[in-house]
Amino acid sequence: MSGKSFVVVLMLSALLAVPAAAQPLQFWQPDEPALQPVRQPRPRIEVIPRPLLYRRCVDWYELQHRPSGTVLYPQMRCWWVRG
Repeated sequence: MSGKSFVVVLMLSALLAVPAAAQPLQFWQPDEPALQPVRQPRPRIEVIPRPLLYRRCVDWYELQHRPSGTVLYPQMRCWWVRG
């Protein structure tokens, strides 16, 4: 066999082998699909707000007698009210 014919035969065999090598690789896959763990739904939490409360305040100034003299002193009274 001459050198040219040997190269031609070698190239043809390489071209015939290319389609087999071009196929994607098959990765191992189990016969049965993996079982997914069953996810339980989270319990639903309901928040029911109580009636809103807010503070109502009354303020005033009061004269207080001190040893240094009479002083105008702020006073405040607050209580909770439902709203």
